Amino acid sequence: MAGRYRLDSKLGGGGMGAVWLARDNRLGRDVAVKQVISTADLDPDEAEDLRRRALREGRAAAQLAHEHAISMYDMALHYGEPWLVMEHLPSRSLAQVMNVVDTLPPYVVAQIGANVADALTAAHAAGIVHRDVKPGNILIAERGRDAGIVKISDFGIARAKGDNDPDGVIIGTPAYFAPEVARGNDPTEASDVFSLGATLYTAVEGQPPFGFETDSIALLHRVARAEIIMPTHTGPLTEPLLEMLQPDPARRPTMAQARDLLARVVLGPSGSAAALRGRPIQNEDGTIPSWAQRSAHFAEPARPRGSFVDRPLGAATQATGGPKKSAKGFAPADLLDRLLPKGPVPDNPQDRIVAYAPLAMAAMIAVILVALLVAVIIALVV
Repeated sequence: MAGRYRLDSKLGGGGMGAVWLARDNRLGRDVAVKQVISTADLDPDEAEDLRRRALREGRAAAQLAHEHAISMYDMALHYGEPWLVMEHLPSRSLAQVMNVVDTLPPYVVAQIGANVADALTAAHAAGIVHRDVKPGNILIAERGRDAGIVKISDFGIARAKGDNDPDGVIIGTPAYFAPEVARGNDPTEASDVFSLGATLYTAVEGQPPFGFETDSIALLHRVARAEIIMPTHTGPLTEPLLEMLQPDPARRPTMAQARDLLARVVLGPSGSAAALRGRPIQNEDGTIPSWAQRSAHFAEPARPRGSFVDRPLGAATQATGGPKKSAKGFAPADLLDRLLPKGPVPDNPQDRIVAYAPLAMAAMIAVILVALLVAVIIALVV
């Protein structure tokens, strides 16, 4: 893709948000690539504006370098669509971990939070708001010299401060939205603080602060009303989390203050986040948790709630309004989605023919059926 990256295999996700392992042929290294936006339904001027903005923001975020942030290398255009090119870290996401272990101890969660807050403090200092802090975007390295290291990923929808979305449109994952974002306000540094607090709450409580809800729009309304469930298992994390989850953004700590509160849970009143920087997460006895090691076997979660509501809204959605629900039954869009190739369009013409073969065959069958129907109608009329 983009004349430089050779796709190898899918790492996770689906549809536009799928992440692929690729090889950078120019630099000879493995990278992860992901399509961050689609311009398919926009008019040419809007599409071009969105491409320029995505490239500008992506390359600005690529300047961020931190031990606990996945490095962004580039924003590449492939057939007119922007793709994020980033560091490939063999890892498990916090969402995958929580699907298996249910809950994590406050001591471990505080370390994860302090590391992520440290990286986000650097991002905020650079004028970058992440906008989608959630368990699926927090990675724990599982092998090599980075084993046990925590990194925040997916600055793919990050936005430079002051660069607003179209009126009333929100993008992200409802279970971890700040109330003001659910009401349609632009994400800020304070909303990142809330989202990190909601993520850590989920890790220690076993459910998001607004509970489990499969209806994204119903969840969005609950978030907008700031109806959090009071925590019962957070122990020494209770005070920092409740501060981060303040409904009023003006009353929340800054990301740097949140980082320091979390670090003190691990290191004591005089502890500093700098002492945790670059250090793998540890149990209280100094060992690396078993689930953070490559040898740990992760089976598919047995419970239906295992996703931890770690799903974005299906599309950019009007705040507290949402897309119209379609009637149950046959959906042509679903059929088309099944027929279209997954991932980026192949550069090689032969690979492109193979990728689009199912769609071409379906189109041929449709033409034959229409021709037969027309022939039958003509025969009946004559």
